[in-house]
Amino acid sequence: MAKAAGPEKVSFRQRLRQIGMVFSFTAKRDKWFLPLVITAFLLPLVGGTLLATFTGGWIWLISGLMAALVAAMAVLSVRSNKAMMIEAERQPGAAASIIENMRGDWRVTPGLASTTQMDFVHLVIGRPGVILVAEGNPSRVRSLLGQEKRRLAKVIGSAELHDVVIGHDEGQVPISKLRVTLMKLPRSLSGKEVNALDLRLKALTARPQMPKGAIPKNMRPPKGAFRAMRGR
Repeated sequence: MAKAAGPEKVSFRQRLRQIGMVFSFTAKRDKWFLPLVITAFLLPLVGGTLLATFTGGWIWLISGLMAALVAAMAVLSVRSNKAMMIEAERQPGAAASIIENMRGDWRVTPGLASTTQMDFVHLVIGRPGVILVAEGNPSRVRSLLGQEKRRLAKVIGSAELHDVVIGHDEGQVPISKLRVTLMKLPRSLSGKEVNALDLRLKALTARPQMPKGAIPKNMRPPKGAFRAMRGR
């Protein structure tokens, strides 16, 4: 029996290239990014250099350099995620892509229901149960949500059914808080139950295709880039 393929290994050069792409992506969209990352890098480095000069202990220089790299990477991680979320708010269909890149076992069906006006309802299956994530015009997506909730309620059994509407109005969730909102949902299913529920719903719903152009490539960071920031 052939062994299952393990996760693809990323070479050091590839990881550096991914980080460089994230750096460029963020610098083009965040005017404060370069000043912040330069400051974060220089402060520990200057401090380590001064300590090494006055104490004669060159370990301080090495420590300062390491702290400078860590600080710069921290700024890059925070500001790049913020830049990505700002871009995502302008693009229909982006919520599905964000959930697909979350840590954990999240089974995502983008565009389970949609309209020609670029309103979407995405299906998400995870430890909290079944989650319908809607984005688009509030009145239209509420109608889509109602239809999908009635359809899914017949086959999900005792699993919890949640719904999230992306937006800034009362009762809605900004896309920048989507990850946190999903992670805070109570876990009610085991891994085996998630698998069983996923299989059951796949029999009910064929995986639809997102309309072409729903998430323009020019707003997305390179594939694997943000995972590189997390060391994955």
